[in-house]
Amino acid sequence: MTMNGSNIPDTPGMRFKRKATQEIWFTLFRIAVAINALALFIIVGYMVYYGLPAISWDFLTSQPTEGGLAGGIFPCIVGTFYLSLGSMALALPLGVASAIYLHEYATPGPFMRVVRLCINNLAGVPSVVFGLFGMAFFVAGRDLGGMGMGVSIASGCMTLAVLILPVIIGTSEEALRSVPDTYREASLGLGATKWQTIFKVVMPSAMPGVLTGSILSISRAAGETAAIMFTAAASYNPTLPKSIFDEVMALPYQIYSLSVSSTNPEATLPLQYGTSLVLVALVLGMNLIAIMLRSHLRKKLT
Repeated sequence: MTMNGSNIPDTPGMRFKRKATQEIWFTLFRIAVAINALALFIIVGYMVYYGLPAISWDFLTSQPTEGGLAGGIFPCIVGTFYLSLGSMALALPLGVASAIYLHEYATPGPFMRVVRLCINNLAGVPSVVFGLFGMAFFVAGRDLGGMGMGVSIASGCMTLAVLILPVIIGTSEEALRSVPDTYREASLGLGATKWQTIFKVVMPSAMPGVLTGSILSISRAAGETAAIMFTAAASYNPTLPKSIFDEVMALPYQIYSLSVSSTNPEATLPLQYGTSLVLVALVLGMNLIAIMLRSHLRKKLT
């Protein structure tokens, strides 16, 4: 007896060995999933246990007091919302357009391999590097070679957009690559132009994958601290911003400020956990909206 038409004998001992090896690997995979699930459960449970007592209507809707070390976090919620949506509004169209060019129009070659390598490397750059870049390019005055927007929502959104752009490009390109070439060939065969094929056929099919990249990007943008502490965030600003050129409070930076600015950090622990819980809930809410939209698109496609 041979295995898969080859000359290798398929003996009962070999079948047992293959099955045992498979079971060992499956067991290791199950253990890895269980460890990750347990770690997530412990972290979220710990946060809920210590943060939920601090959550109240007054905490969510009032202004901070005592230099941000007491009171509510309403300006932080608004600021995080502005920064997350602003960065997505800038990065998503640019990232999807870049992915379309790279996959549908660019000629394969050494130059494009270098471009993709740079994009992949940017996805792994620490966020503090992007923060320093944003401070030098967006915040600094024109006499220093920057755009001179100062510490503001605009500077923070642009910095976060640059930070999440590699993720959006990578996931969007993978989504375009998953669309079968037969879709393109059928559309072109019916007389559609290349742009019509991309806009009417390819992009609707790839949109669930693009939204997956958006979900990952929203999570990263909303939780960044280092990237906004140099460009957008204020440790204490109880008033809501009136324009995109105002600085703003944000939940990640508020957690950092509560941890390092207080002379008695243990006294602010309930606020730290409560703010962390609100941040997780805000990110989860934005992700759920994106997931529901992705699910709706997939149902329409099927």
